Amino acid sequence: MSVDEDQRRICEKHRKAFDPPSTSEKLGIALSTLHLVPLNGLRHRPENGTCGWYIWGGDLSDRADFFEPLHADHLAEHCPAVLPYLALPPGCRFLVAADGDDVWEDPSLLEV
Repeated sequence: MSVDEDQRRICEKHRKAFDPPSTSEKLGIALSTLHLVPLNGLRHRPENGTCGWYIWGGDLSDRADFFEPLHADHLAEHCPAVLPYLALPPGCRFLVAADGDDVWEDPSLLEV
């Protein structure tokens, strides 16, 4: 299955609009945590050349340098396991663990 098909399947399964980021957009990623589980993602509204996604492994940190920018088209090199979830629209979160995954809405992500 292609990444596009995986993304469409995830969106359909969770009854969410299909809203993939542009490959030229950036996301926030905690590269140093991607070996930790679970893998987490949350999506704010896109703005200023970002797609709104923040991705990390393990526990979220409030350190100012926790996330670093990465173009969406480079994510396959660093964390291919999250690619199927990237077409979920703003306001969504996901968690990927060894025993499965979870997707849910978080309306607070859409607050201005």
